[in-house]
Amino acid sequence: MTVQYPKIPAQYSKNEKKVFQPVSYKELYEIALNFGGGLLNMGVVRGDHIGLISDNRMEWEQADMGLLAIGAIDVPRGCDATENDLRFILATAECKLVIAENPRQIERIVGLKSNLPDLNKMICFESYSDELKEKAAGLGVTLYTFQQIVTEGAAWRENNAGVVEAELDKGQENDLATLIFTSGTTGEPKGVMLTHGNFIAQLPDLQNRIYVHPGERIICVLPVWHAFQRACEYVILSQGGALCYSKPIGSILLKDLEALNPHIMPAVPRVYEALYDGINKAMRKTGGIVYNLFRFFTAVALLQCRMSRRMFRKTARFKNDHIILTWIVFFIPWLLLTPLKALGSKLVFSKVRAKLGTNFRAGVSGGGALPPAIDEFFWAAGVNVVEGYGLTETSPVVAVRPVDAPIFGTVGKPLDGVEVRIIGESGEVLPNGKKGVVQVRGPIVMQGYYNKPELTKKAIDEDGWFDTGDIGMKTVTGEVVIRGRMKDTIVLRGGENIEPLPIEMKMSESRFIQQSIVVGQDERFLTALIVPAEDEIKIWARENYVEYDTYENLLKKPEIIKFYKTEVQTLISTKTGFKPFEIINDFTLLAKPFEVGRELSPKQEMMRYKIFELYEKEIKAMYSDK
Repeated sequence: MTVQYPKIPAQYSKNEKKVFQPVSYKELYEIALNFGGGLLNMGVVRGDHIGLISDNRMEWEQADMGLLAIGAIDVPRGCDATENDLRFILATAECKLVIAENPRQIERIVGLKSNLPDLNKMICFESYSDELKEKAAGLGVTLYTFQQIVTEGAAWRENNAGVVEAELDKGQENDLATLIFTSGTTGEPKGVMLTHGNFIAQLPDLQNRIYVHPGERIICVLPVWHAFQRACEYVILSQGGALCYSKPIGSILLKDLEALNPHIMPAVPRVYEALYDGINKAMRKTGGIVYNLFRFFTAVALLQCRMSRRMFRKTARFKNDHIILTWIVFFIPWLLLTPLKALGSKLVFSKVRAKLGTNFRAGVSGGGALPPAIDEFFWAAGVNVVEGYGLTETSPVVAVRPVDAPIFGTVGKPLDGVEVRIIGESGEVLPNGKKGVVQVRGPIVMQGYYNKPELTKKAIDEDGWFDTGDIGMKTVTGEVVIRGRMKDTIVLRGGENIEPLPIEMKMSESRFIQQSIVVGQDERFLTALIVPAEDEIKIWARENYVEYDTYENLLKKPEIIKFYKTEVQTLISTKTGFKPFEIINDFTLLAKPFEVGRELSPKQEMMRYKIFELYEKEIKAMYSDK
């Protein structure tokens, strides 16, 4: 892109006056090579692991491109990482050099120096105080600013012409590009080893499905250390698009959408849900005839779109249908509703689309399942939101709906060169329309887990099939549909990865809780199913004069609900070491303990996917009115 479009913007970022300023492709290329030169001048060599602790900003991409150009390997994490995460990740990866976003991150990491014996240099994207520099020096860490390294790198390149470019040419597809450590609160995080080839393999087909024309703007609101956002940025840059840095905060995002008028917006489902909630809240607040018209035209559009998707085969199909019969049934009502939908589009939904800008082509949803109700609403409103699927271990995109030909209820067909199969309980390959475990094979699959050969062998079989641990199925036309997760890891709509076991173990510390299971996959927050310790809660009820007739009715008493709410809030809080998104927002008390053969395996382990099926009604109730 630098050669083809040197002058068009590659990045837009706000200056001190909060005004977006562009960085051209030529400027981005030069900054990256200068930074690479600066790293070589510091003694960095091919294969070194470089910590990259920062949220998404223009310097992240510049630094990433610079260190990858010389064959270094980034070890990324966001600013919300805990000190335990930072300690483990940077020590395990043996990072001698760490790049950090701001003085706060520098101070945190320098404070861990006793646990990071290899660390001796740090680079900060922002300026820092002399006091912080002296403190770091006292602990054996030399500080630099990003701009300092870029400037020194430019001078170094003048005296070492072609060296950085030669390193760039040495790169091979099988060279390691990054170590992304997955969430690991149940134990040690796993370092996913992704190569340059893993990322490159996605680009050709993604450029067709999520296409961008040179100079078009893409708004970035996600943490770039997540493989989803990172892959999106590579896809955009490979097509000459411009990365525009914003925040997933309503007031900021809406202003930036207006200022940038972007063409594409990659985001987690929670961002689209927030937009949906904001639209509905605004309509309810307006009230009167406007709100009634909104509700009426929404209902009309939803119904017309459901018919349209069936008639034109734009919805998931798990068996062959009779298209002629479908048209006979739906044609007349669809024909009658179409003018009403067009009227609603002009009177109501045009205002919704205007919030996203006149250029808006599509939103790309990833990092969790897009709720069907949100998906349907935006489809009805004429806002194209396509959903994708993948994992860090698949670098990350396995499939995504094409912008121009989305199939509702699916995440699209696997990318070119990627194979997906569905496996049954006995290991057999299931036909289309049957639900089982999703396995993936192809050039997108990771090299393995860093320094964990046995774990790698368990995840990837001898034939190269990676077991995702997700439950899914394929349509008759080959699209992938995800139905849940076999894995314990919970992914919220905001993209947060949560391991439930530490939360459950903490709750078990209460003498009033016999068993518990945390739920919340693809939801906004966590809830829990709790089995009380029957004898203990009966004693508490008697001591607190709570009258009841049956044990089941006792658990419904307001006094008991309030008691357990206090118990859970005391155990699971930021004061006890949990993150805000790990807090339990609601719970349901179950009168019957989990049993072997039903909820528990012969080893007394919780079979989570079975529990989710058995208690589907109770789980849905905890989210239905939230």
